[in-house]
This record gives sequence, C-alpha cells and structure tokens, in this order.
Amino acid sequence: MQKTIFITGASSGLGKATAKLFQSKGWYTIASMRNPENETELTKLENLTVLKLDVTDKAQMEDTIKKVTQEYSVDIVVNNAGYGLIGALEALNDEQITRQINTNLMGVIRVTKAFTPHFREKKSGMFINITSMFGLMGYPTCSVYSATKFALDGFSESLAYELAHLGIAVKTIAPGGIQTDFAGRSMDGSLHDAYKNLVEKVSEGYNAESISRFATADQIASIIFEAAIDNKDQLRYIAGNDANTLYNERLQLGAEAQYRNLKKMFTF
Repeated sequence: MQKTIFITGASSGLGKATAKLFQSKGWYTIASMRNPENETELTKLENLTVLKLDVTDKAQMEDTIKKVTQEYSVDIVVNNAGYGLIGALEALNDEQITRQINTNLMGVIRVTKAFTPHFREKKSGMFINITSMFGLMGYPTCSVYSATKFALDGFSESLAYELAHLGIAVKTIAPGGIQTDFAGRSMDGSLHDAYKNLVEKVSEGYNAESISRFATADQIASIIFEAAIDNKDQLRYIAGNDANTLYNERLQLGAEAQYRNLKKMFTF
C-alpha cells in the first residue's frame, strides 16, 4: 500500500531533496512551501502535490492541513521549514528574533498540533522534526537560532513520550553543515562592531574548503528516509560527519569539558 508523506519547506535545499527522494521511492509526496507558484521542478513529478503553506500563518496553515487530512491518509510529517538567524545577540532586533522563533519553533508546533488528531485517529503516524547540531550544543553568533533548535529538541523528546501510547512516533534529524543555499536565501543576520573579531573567527569555519566537506542535501535526505522506514526506537539521528564529530566529542568529553574547549577558541 502506497504511503504518504507531507513535507514543509520543500522549495529548496533539504526539503526539496527529501521530497524528490521519497517520491522516487514510491511514496505519495505532498511538498508544501510559501511560494508554490515559483516551483518548476517538483510540479513535473508524478505522485507529488505541491501546496502553499506558510508555517507562520496560523489560519492558512490550519485550513491547508485540514483539507490535506480530509483528502489523504498521511503517514509521515517532516517539519523542515526553517532558516538561520546569525549574529551576536546585540546585533539582532526584536523583529528578527520574533520571526526566527515564529518560523523555527512555533511553525513546527502548529503544524504538529494540526496533524496530531489525524494520527491519533489512525493510531499510527510519525513526525520527523529537522533540528540541528546547534540544537544539541551552542555556538557563537547562533544564540537565537540555537534557542529555537534546542527548544525543538526538547519539544520533540517530550512529545515522543506524550504520543507513544497512541501509536505515534517522533524522531529528530540533527544535521551539521549542509551544502545548500541555506547560507544564502535561508539566512538572516546582522553585524555589530563590538563583535567584529568574533564574527571573523567564526567565519573561518565556513570557508570554501570547510563547506566542501559538509554533507549534501541528498545525503541528509537519505538519513531522513532511513529514519522513516528503519522501525528503530530511536529519537535523535545525528546527520553529517561534522555533526557526528562534535556530538561524539560531547559524549566522550562531557558537555562541560567541550564547553570549556570551545570557549577557549573564541576568547581573545
């Protein structure tokens, strides 16, 4: 029996790669995005529907999901919509901070809440939430981004306990760097003179050579697919060599020792 997946933020990068992979594996794929009128690639694929969905528009989102669940029996929801807000806290204004929280955290919570009755009535279903390595450890210039991703990790773990008795699973994918346009169209940020040296130091980790070692969107998408079908009782999937290196270091050294080591790197 053909299964159905619903994906948010599917217009580019990881979301689009995930939609294409599941479609190629025979899943009926619903790819949602803010501006479907601009999509030219996914609309050509069979067994794939492109829908308009802005996760920050509560009324529109609820109406869309209500129609989806009336028409389709959705098996998996991938909460992928999000972007990075980068910069020292002092450099960010309240509007930027609020937008980041609304998209990365509230968007996921709203979509999840809207789909939960559908899964509960089916007595099955899975949420796969895209978090980040920086939702498991902090990093300079990522304070607000990390705040949303740490919150999403805690939300997902708590929800996994809450929904388990209903036959609903929750999993998270925590990627490190991805070779996508995330650093372009999926990034917002501001600069502050007092943090110039810090930003330059952080930027060293995002040079062309470093980015070339990041995982591709297709590689991360394959981990999402594996999480969807592996039947493992596993919450977190660390995705990418850089993320696994940092996470393993955290497990081996302990969070406090890793914190002290990283702090030394950014203390001038």
